[in-house]
Amino acid sequence: MTHRTARVGELIRHELSTILAREHTFGDVFVTVHQADVAADLKNCTVHIGLIGGDEEKHTAVIDKLNRAAGAIQRSLYRRVILKSSPRLFFKLDRSAERGVRIINAMEQLPAPLPETDAPIGKFRGNDGLDHRWEADQDQLSPSKQRRPSQFNTPLNEERDSEDDDE
Repeated sequence: MTHRTARVGELIRHELSTILAREHTFGDVFVTVHQADVAADLKNCTVHIGLIGGDEEKHTAVIDKLNRAAGAIQRSLYRRVILKSSPRLFFKLDRSAERGVRIINAMEQLPAPLPETDAPIGKFRGNDGLDHRWEADQDQLSPSKQRRPSQFNTPLNEERDSEDDDE
């Protein structure tokens, strides 16, 4: 999606939500416009609609009503939004809000986490309050596996590295 199609989609989403709230009624179902995906040629636009309340039959009826009234909704939209080519609207049910509610409910039913302890895992060196567990791990390495400080390419060791190269 290009920057232009994203901007046009966001503009259509914003204006459609205003039009649907002011000019259309859907009974006991609350309608939200989640996203408007505009094709690259700006000829088609898929509008993802979220529905809150009602049952599955009611949701299907609302989407069918929106697709039947797409022409009238397009006319209202394109009086407010001036574009060279006006995309044709297609409405599609978006169930992401329902999935989110199911996930949150499942998370609330999980058992409580075990209490964490603040006991240190490894040995600490120094009294500076910093975590020095990696230094304790370095002590456990055999001398053949320990790295020389000059093996790291840092500004402090560059001078030492260049001396090693000359040898």
